[in-house]
Parts: sequence; C-alpha cells; structure tokens
Amino acid sequence: MKLLVILLILLLSSCQMTTANNIDDLVDDSSYYRGFSLDNVLESELGQIHYNLYVPSSYDGNEPYALYFTLPGYQGLYRFGVGANLRTEEFAFTAMNYIDDMIIVAPQLNDWGLTSARQTITLVNYFIANYNIDENRIFANGYSGGGETMSQVMGLVPELFTAYLHCSSRWDGDLEALVHAKTPVYLVIGRNDEYYGSENTIETYEQIVSLYKSLGLSQQEIDNLVVLDVKEHDYYTSQGMSNEHGASNLIANDDNIMSWLFER
Repeated sequence: MKLLVILLILLLSSCQMTTANNIDDLVDDSSYYRGFSLDNVLESELGQIHYNLYVPSSYDGNEPYALYFTLPGYQGLYRFGVGANLRTEEFAFTAMNYIDDMIIVAPQLNDWGLTSARQTITLVNYFIANYNIDENRIFANGYSGGGETMSQVMGLVPELFTAYLHCSSRWDGDLEALVHAKTPVYLVIGRNDEYYGSENTIETYEQIVSLYKSLGLSQQEIDNLVVLDVKEHDYYTSQGMSNEHGASNLIANDDNIMSWLFER
C-alpha cells in the first residue's frame, strides 16, 4: 500500500513539473497568465515599476524582435491586483496575431500622471538596452487612463515609437513634439464616450492636422500620420455593448484598427 502511494505521488509530481515547464499551456497560476510572466519588477530612481511580460519561445537574443507596450485603463492599475490589466483587456493577446517575433510588455503603473509616463519611458529604455529590440518596430497603445499616460510619453519621447494607438481617452501630452517626430497616431473613441466625451479627441486631431499643415505637409501625408476614428453608438450595440467607454475589447479585436498599428 505504501509503495502504491509513493508511486502515485511521484506520478503526480511528474505531471505537475511537465505542465509548469510549458508556459504556453499555463492559463492561470501565481506566476503566469495566458503566457505572460506576472509581476516583474524593475527597480528604478522613479521607484518600483511593475509589469507583466510575454517573450516568445523563439526569442534567443540573436535576432531583433519587435516590442509592444500596452497601458491599461484605471481597472488595470497595480492597486487592483497582479495581472488585473490582462484579465480585463485583450490588447496584449490580440497583438500576438499580428507579429510573431514581438515581445509584449503590459505595465501596471500607479496612476496616469507624469511619474507613470516617466516610468514607462524608463521601462522602454530598459528593454531596448537589455533585449535585442528592432527599434524600427516599437509599438504602443493606451486605453482610457493608460491613454492619458501614453499621450504624455508621446509628448516627451515620441521618437522612441513606430506608431501609437490612443483609445477612449484624452490627450495630455505635447503635440508639437509628436508632430516634430512624425510618429503616426490612431485616435479612436466613441461619439458619446461616457467618461471623456469625444470633443477632446476631435480637437486633438484638428490640432495635429493644423501643425502638420504649418509644416507644409500634404493632406495625403497627414492622413498617413494621424487617423481620427469616432465610433457611432451602433458600433457598440451591434456587438452587444451598451456602454461606449468600457468597450476596450471591441477595439482590441477590431482588425482594421490593430492592423493599422502593426503595419506602420
């Protein structure tokens, strides 16, 4: 009987070890969620920076990989628990459908202000310095409060990024810096967004267009650099949503929008 129990324990231990070694099969445990290692911490002069990380199994450091940063809305901040951003938004996962050789970073910051923007920049620079990154393929999106943060990043170091997707948010960063760098931006929001409204996003688009025109760019050139996408209410209701601001996953699963980001 004792021998049988020992054999069963060894068998179970073997199964657990096999599962734990296959990250792609891990759905949810204390260390991983859907292929992401959870709660990595970068110690910096700006304090601890928490982030969740997906590195493709094919990455060995010999070839440069693309890099994608996705900043969540309020519900994904670190105060709401490790991995809260990954459990509420799909951007990190749908991005995998577009570029195979891409490292994905999903930070969990503490707010949507300047400190978080600077922490994001610190984290981007950390990956550039410590991984083999193709600096011509660095992408980002920011949703809601994460969009406020990323817009400030774009106002400070837009040249770091290949393209940026600004979702259901408002713009808080310096537009002249963005225009000077000519970093492409896609602005998407619901016409009747319950939190922000659409006015700020429309005004941001108009200001960017005006700045580009002052530089002598043609409308075709401007259209390649900035897109305004104001979604009417039926975009949401036709997909089962009654509320426009909380529909981040409709955007994350919109092939037209995500293709724009990753095809720059």
